[in-house]
Amino acid sequence: MAASGDLRAILAAAEDAARAAGQALREGGGAFEGVERSEGRDIKLNADRAAERLIIDRLTALMPAPILSEETGWTAEAGDKVWVVDPLDGSANYNRNIDLCSVSIAWVENGRPVAGVIYEFLSDRLYSGAIGLGTRLNGEPVSVAGHTRTQDSILFTGLAINRDFSAEALGAFAAGFACWKKVRMIGSAATSLAYVARGAADAYFEDSIMFWDVAAGCALVEAAGGRVSIVGDSMDKPVSVHADNGKLWTL
Repeated sequence: MAASGDLRAILAAAEDAARAAGQALREGGGAFEGVERSEGRDIKLNADRAAERLIIDRLTALMPAPILSEETGWTAEAGDKVWVVDPLDGSANYNRNIDLCSVSIAWVENGRPVAGVIYEFLSDRLYSGAIGLGTRLNGEPVSVAGHTRTQDSILFTGLAINRDFSAEALGAFAAGFACWKKVRMIGSAATSLAYVARGAADAYFEDSIMFWDVAAGCALVEAAGGRVSIVGDSMDKPVSVHADNGKLWTL
């Protein structure tokens, strides 16, 4: 894993790119306006691509490395150390003026997210963390919650567009909620994981979610003292993710 000094430089680059994209998304207008396409359960906004271009340009200038991003895919041949970017996680929320959306940027080494930045740009909350360095929210240290029982805990989850929506599959999915005090779906995997990292929620899981949706958040959770499991064959294919505070592991 990169040395602590390198990780701090990586976080500084990601923070810079996330803030620049977040400001542009917050201001809107021009290339950030309008729906590019809406098919089935998926929606793509012009803002997704505009924010992505800004982030890629910024990261390439500040800390060059191959980048995997939601809209473009790979910018270069993948290596052992790569950026993974979701320029606008929660596009449907953003499109409907729901504040639960964020910019998500991760640094990944050998398939493991080791550093991440998530910026809730509409509420100006910047999460930044790396394994071994901890997680901070607007510069202040945060950590995972201390609950040890699911019946006292809040689970965040979601219904990824790639998942099985059959009645049988949804029934099995909902049956798993019975042991939790509360269950929340907010439409942004990145934001959900950031809430686990700062102790506002206790756990997150989602099946058939894209790696770029969760990479930065997984790094934040682990850096904040939690545990993470990512199951999948490739960074550009759907994965299953479980993350919690490290005290009520549910696998």
